Amino acid sequence: MAINDFFLKIFDTNGDKIISFDEILVKIDDVVWGIPTIILILFTGLLLTIRCRGIQFTKLGRAFKQIFKKNEGAGELSGFSALCTALSATIGTGNIVGVATAIAAGGPGALFWMWFAAILGTATKYAECMLAIKYREVKADGTVLGGPFYTIEKGMGKKWKWLAVLFAIFGVAAGLLGIGTMTQINGITSAVNMAISSDVAFTLAGNEYTWATVIGGAIVTLCAALVIIGGLKRISKVAEKIVPAMAIVYVFLGLSVLIMNATKIPAAFALIFKSAFGLEAVAGGAAGFVLKEVMDSMQKSMQKGIARGIFSNEAGLGSAPIAAAPVKTEEPVEQGLVNMTGTVIDTLIVCTMTGLAIVIAFCNPQFVAGDKVGVQLTAAALSFDLGGDGVSVQFLLMLCLAFFAFTTILGWDYYSEKCLEYLSNGRMKFVMFYRVLYILMIAIGPYFTVDAVFTIADITNGLMAIPNCIALIVLSGVVAKETKAYFDKYPTLN
Repeated sequence: MAINDFFLKIFDTNGDKIISFDEILVKIDDVVWGIPTIILILFTGLLLTIRCRGIQFTKLGRAFKQIFKKNEGAGELSGFSALCTALSATIGTGNIVGVATAIAAGGPGALFWMWFAAILGTATKYAECMLAIKYREVKADGTVLGGPFYTIEKGMGKKWKWLAVLFAIFGVAAGLLGIGTMTQINGITSAVNMAISSDVAFTLAGNEYTWATVIGGAIVTLCAALVIIGGLKRISKVAEKIVPAMAIVYVFLGLSVLIMNATKIPAAFALIFKSAFGLEAVAGGAAGFVLKEVMDSMQKSMQKGIARGIFSNEAGLGSAPIAAAPVKTEEPVEQGLVNMTGTVIDTLIVCTMTGLAIVIAFCNPQFVAGDKVGVQLTAAALSFDLGGDGVSVQFLLMLCLAFFAFTTILGWDYYSEKCLEYLSNGRMKFVMFYRVLYILMIAIGPYFTVDAVFTIADITNGLMAIPNCIALIVLSGVVAKETKAYFDKYPTLN
């Protein structure tokens, strides 16, 4: 039992069954991530893909070249810094822990739906970041504020300001309660506890917490506090150094698994596709029953795959545009191209490596997952695939996860602060109070269960995505017009 077990418990209508806090969260998550939300997100990506003429396919090479182009114009950051800030918030527990929880809950097919959502989401990421620069505000002191709240208010008109406010509220909640704090620190301490043996520090409600958890959590909280106080420029400087280095280490680890298990990759892909469309459920029985099983299995795979995919790459969530807005540029399309590469790097490369490693292990009957969840499942799968005692794998995972999650904590503090700044009309006293509250949530994060923190993150992510996707659909014509005008003007990269 963890802290979340202290929270609300209610009886059902019969008065004989207790519904735990975790179960309540799952019910809310099922509503937020129901069919309407899934359709909305996929439709948004598909619409933008069509209206931008498949930009994620036709301009991907140019987008990667654009990353290193020198930026000119009003703003505070280079395009590379903005991409690193966005990647610092995306490459984190979602890539290591989130993929594992998605596969555990939705089956191997969840990985397929992560890919599907990411391919469409690349166009979504391009559009939302491009619009953020088009509709941003440059203040008298040179600071820049932009994101979906201004995109909605300026692009759709004042009558839609309520939708902008709604997005900002959900953005604050996502940073404080979901993706920004508890999931990240929980992932870090889980990895530390897995890699470093230590004595029990204390027992709370029947659950034992080790000194590794307590000390690891305290160190991360202190480090985060020191950086958060420094603001955007300090966050971006930290991200520029940490994100590329840790990404290389983790990609090396993932490539090692794939090379050593190359012959098993086809079987892994077969299992992923079968699971994605519920075909594992077809094993006999009445036709109606089998159809129901297939549909239920497919929906679960879609729900977990798309939800975790968005958790990881944040396409359609509306967070990356907040980081893109301060870029030094006069061409919104250029930074849209740069930021859309983040979805490719995050999901189609990093998440794929994690997912394939886990599915390859699942394909071997000798692999026993047991009750392992989150980083423990990822570590067990990687260790099994690579062989050996698993100690070195656990240490590398701990190192990667610690740095990935740490930068995600920093990135999401910035996102949620900007949402709060919009809500409070720039009153910094509210922002300073929020920073204290944010640091407090980091401190208590290790003492929640993995399932609870990820479900909370899924809920807040879904709530953020809904108003953002509505705005992108309404403004898809603007996106198409701006995109065509830019490429007509600059058919090649200068």
